[in-house]
Amino acid sequence: MTSIKPTMRAKSVFLKTARGRKPSSQRWLHRQLNDPYVQEARAKGFRSRAAFKLIQLNEKFHFLKPGITLIDLGAAPGGWAQVAVQKINPRQTGGKVVGIDLLEIEPLSDALLIQGDFLELDQRQKIKALINEGAQVVISDMAASTIGHAGTDHLRTIALAEMAFQFAKEVLTSGGTFISKVFQGGTDPELLKLMKRHFKTIKHMKPQASRKESPEMYVVALGFHQ
Repeated sequence: MTSIKPTMRAKSVFLKTARGRKPSSQRWLHRQLNDPYVQEARAKGFRSRAAFKLIQLNEKFHFLKPGITLIDLGAAPGGWAQVAVQKINPRQTGGKVVGIDLLEIEPLSDALLIQGDFLELDQRQKIKALINEGAQVVISDMAASTIGHAGTDHLRTIALAEMAFQFAKEVLTSGGTFISKVFQGGTDPELLKLMKRHFKTIKHMKPQASRKESPEMYVVALGFHQ
């Protein structure tokens, strides 16, 4: 599974009719129809184009290994979990892929998927009960609902990243990896300071599969220690 750039190069698709569609809906649909990552995701059977973000992060940092336990926060619709299952191969190696999201996630072979609010203590306890001896990787693609105000949207996303980090500290084994979505500009300085106390290396990356106009990027923390 090595596809930093999509191999498909389809001709541009145009909407046959815009009747009844708002301009914003027309733009979104046109973008979806002509997005090479959307086309490649369909060709490879991935549930979302976001699968390529995790593939590209892993090609850079090599954290997905057979037999590990991985927790996927904000897992719907399941594209990241699909990639994780392919790399970890739980059925053959005894590893685990556990995912949670507020939205219902279609069942996925060899993954344990929970519909629930990660911010609620009982849901976090449910995850811990499934992983027994801890996890080697915690990934978070959680994103707060945006309101269009950059400052507020940034604070909401950072709050989710901080919650994910606090949880990662509780479940990661020595040498573990934590990855979380943040906004462009990087991780909040206070959160970054906390992370540096518990990880050997911290990097930021915007995968090629992230849309150019999107402000998202990811913080990648490697080498966990208490």
